[in-house]
Amino acid sequence: MSAPRGQRRVVRAWALYDWANSGFATVVLAGLFPIVFQDYWSAAAEPSVANLRLGWANGLASLVIVLIAPLAGAMADRTGRRKRALLLFAFPAAALTALFALVPAGMWWLAAGLFVLATVGFMAANLFYDSLLVAIAPRRRWHAVSGFGFGLGYLGGGLLYLGCVIAVLRPGWFGLASALDAALAAFVVTGLWWAVFSLPLAFRVPEPAGTAPRTAALPGGLRQLRSTLSHLRAHRPVGIFLLAYWLYIDGVGTTIRMAVAYGRSLGFEQNDLIVALLITQFVGFPAAIAMGALGERIGARRGILLGLGLYIGIAVWGAFIQAPWEFYTIAALVGLVQGGVQALSRSFYAGLIPPERAGEFFGFYNLLGKFAALIGPPLFGLLGVWFGDVRYSMLALIVLFMAGALLLMRVDTVEGERR
Repeated sequence: MSAPRGQRRVVRAWALYDWANSGFATVVLAGLFPIVFQDYWSAAAEPSVANLRLGWANGLASLVIVLIAPLAGAMADRTGRRKRALLLFAFPAAALTALFALVPAGMWWLAAGLFVLATVGFMAANLFYDSLLVAIAPRRRWHAVSGFGFGLGYLGGGLLYLGCVIAVLRPGWFGLASALDAALAAFVVTGLWWAVFSLPLAFRVPEPAGTAPRTAALPGGLRQLRSTLSHLRAHRPVGIFLLAYWLYIDGVGTTIRMAVAYGRSLGFEQNDLIVALLITQFVGFPAAIAMGALGERIGARRGILLGLGLYIGIAVWGAFIQAPWEFYTIAALVGLVQGGVQALSRSFYAGLIPPERAGEFFGFYNLLGKFAALIGPPLFGLLGVWFGDVRYSMLALIVLFMAGALLLMRVDTVEGERR
């Protein structure tokens, strides 16, 4: 670690984990799993019921993270066992992802159960992965190293998803009998991809030193968690913003996880949905940079509100779409604002918090982002069932984005906009 070359090696090994697990985000959370879940495992159910089942599965996974992550993170911080905790969640989750391929047709409950467990592993491992950043690079390089990891994740997830898409569209090229066989095989490949590219982190990234023995981890973790919550209560604008952020980022997460299932419910072909997700992926990266520049000109809060306004418009349009070209256009619009809203939220939050407690406050902020999609997916599914038409599911997104925007406008932004 002391030599620059050794440090670069560690950084590359750490960043490759982003490359490894981003395949789960693209192939499972957003891409192929919602299609297979509706067309294969829930084929006998109405589309609205299949959406409800998937929504409950997403919500349950997020709820589990809400319950375990704060204390688990605090305990890992004190004992220094962040890498071990990451691998303890990541490798079983990768194995569960591969097991999707063995779930028989019609067994939606088994597919949903495996999905919940794998998603919990994915989100929990990400918490520990983020926390390793401070241990593998000096403070002056955190932004660059973090950006490097993000870039590798975007590239790795996109390339794996593109390969899986080609297999689904042209299964014969890979010796597969059908698109369904290709989609099931994609889950095996995703699990292997995740596990194999996690090995550099497992062998080359050192475990950070802890401040407490394992026997003191639980009481120390509880004290640290209570301290963080008390500091949040003492900074009212921060608390209001975090509530606003939780609501609208839940809407963003719901859009990512339920868009493909929604399009399938409306009768769009799976090829159309796959192409739409690819559009979102490739529009998102440059759009996030452009929206960040816009936020510098008009202010972070105005930029976020602009993005949320566009999201509301997208949700309204989504309730009435009829043709594939509309789905493509909506996918491009989502790509325009998705990364920008997330980036501007982070910079706006940085201007609200006390600098001397940045690590503590950002730990809570990152936790909220990780368990986004707690309310949205179940509500998305419920509205479709209650009203008897999946198009009413869009109301869930509208409510989340509007509630988040209204709360955001109540945040005292003098400091947040000045910094």
